[in-house]
Amino acid sequence: MKKEFDVCIVGSGAGGSPVALALSEAGYEVLVLEKGPWFTEKDFYKDELACCYKRAYKSDLKEEKHVVESIDGKDKDGKPRWTADSSEEDGQDFWNGNCVGGSSNFMSGFFWRMKPVDFRLRSEFGPIKGANVVDWPIDYDALEPYYAKTETEVGISGRVVKHPHAEPRSTSDFPFPPTWEHAFAKRFDKTCQAMNLHPLPMPRAVLSKPVGPRRSCEYSGYCGNYGCSTGAKGSARAALLDRAVKNGKCTVRANAKVHRLVSDRQGRVVAAEYFDRQGARQRVRAKIFVVACQAVETARLLLFSRGPKHPDGLANSSGQVGRNLIFSAGGSGTGDFVYKNFTPQQVESFKPIGPFVNRGLQDWYVINDKKLGGRVKGGTVDFVLSHPNALGRAHLYKTGDDDKLVWGSKLKSLLVSEFRDAQYLNFEVFCDWLPNDNCFVSLDTKVKDKWGDPVARVRVGYHEHDLKVANYIAGQAKTVLRRMGASNVRANINGVPPSNLMAGGCRFGTDPKTSVLNPDCRAHDVDNLYVTDGSFMPTGGSVTYTWTIYANSFRVADRIIAHLGGKKR
Repeated sequence: MKKEFDVCIVGSGAGGSPVALALSEAGYEVLVLEKGPWFTEKDFYKDELACCYKRAYKSDLKEEKHVVESIDGKDKDGKPRWTADSSEEDGQDFWNGNCVGGSSNFMSGFFWRMKPVDFRLRSEFGPIKGANVVDWPIDYDALEPYYAKTETEVGISGRVVKHPHAEPRSTSDFPFPPTWEHAFAKRFDKTCQAMNLHPLPMPRAVLSKPVGPRRSCEYSGYCGNYGCSTGAKGSARAALLDRAVKNGKCTVRANAKVHRLVSDRQGRVVAAEYFDRQGARQRVRAKIFVVACQAVETARLLLFSRGPKHPDGLANSSGQVGRNLIFSAGGSGTGDFVYKNFTPQQVESFKPIGPFVNRGLQDWYVINDKKLGGRVKGGTVDFVLSHPNALGRAHLYKTGDDDKLVWGSKLKSLLVSEFRDAQYLNFEVFCDWLPNDNCFVSLDTKVKDKWGDPVARVRVGYHEHDLKVANYIAGQAKTVLRRMGASNVRANINGVPPSNLMAGGCRFGTDPKTSVLNPDCRAHDVDNLYVTDGSFMPTGGSVTYTWTIYANSFRVADRIIAHLGGKKR
């Protein structure tokens, strides 16, 4: 088995796969180490038990836990009181898919670009007490060509329209037309236009046309949280890694849990140690090492990888590894379109579950309202059909108003009504999770994983400003649903972090005292170490992260190629 490579990448998701493809196409020998197994399209099917209850694609919480610190009230001085629980006990974990391609296999593929204002949060809106807000060390123009590259390389379907908050583009439209749209899309457009809003076709990392071995979307309705059996979804594996492996320069080793990165007396990384499928410890060497394990696990790996020059963890002379962890603030809401309130023709158009609504609003991306204290950063709202997962629907009815278990004929009747009497349109709010001192990753001193390594201890404190902005936007979204004819419109906005939208922990910047990485995402302390998952982000913008992670990873890949001396072929 080969032991030396030009580049070793830890993690195979949206942060690692663009580097693997670009470097292998440039002629370099690349090794990708992935802790999970290597699934393909034939392994992804609509099994609700396997997906969501048996954890078929995630780590077993008995073997790989997190320790999560959350607020449990306040002490007598009004300060937060923190309690720590194992994820095995409370189920709150941060595994989003451990397999080749990572969590990108299970995303919904809502793809929005960040906007120029997102790169200047501190300059545009000023400081916020209790928040560690900074500007990015690069601007939108530096990332724009790579947003455009991702559209083609990953495969993004959509339609560009004019909009007050539209970001600059180097291409006139998306390379693939929009996916098939549900009748709600036209109803949404008409309603928003009557409200002087600007309905946006939502870009999706889902193919509307086949490309090579990847088929186009087949509209089963099972997209978010499920792997794609056609290859239409733009997962890192289907879109990028499969191609990298075929060019003969990229090796993927699945079931390889990286234990630590080994550094020498000069501080450079010289090897990656990992446990193979049989639990045997292996070691590989490389010229360049790239870490892309997703934010929590990247911080954990670096903190555990101590060395002669790195007594507090690899690349951690600043003490910033694991700090300023961010998620996506916001929440969700729902409106009921009860069939008895509509004409038979309207009802028939509401019933299909396969097509996408594919609509969003960014009219409140920047808000200027006295209720929020003036001009503040806002966010994005996506509108999507409720997931058809029957077990998820049943879970809503597991207890009645008297907190007693609902089962048998009563449960059956509720589920029949759920599917036959109404259609449900959801909205999801995405706004900035302000980085703060109470949201970070450290190593737990007692709890170990099945390999004997300390697990990540994750504190998940949020900033109250996040909830104010999210509630404001949710109020606007609820008005849209009511105008569309929905009843029982409700929303849930809280500070619980969505584990599938994590970033930060190794923020990039120009000052080694306050950041972990330089603007090229190379560690300040280690000249052959890069971090390319969402960990680099100092702030998250008001959109989902995956497109930005893909784009930045392609950008950093170009920097690594230059670092290595240019293309070899």
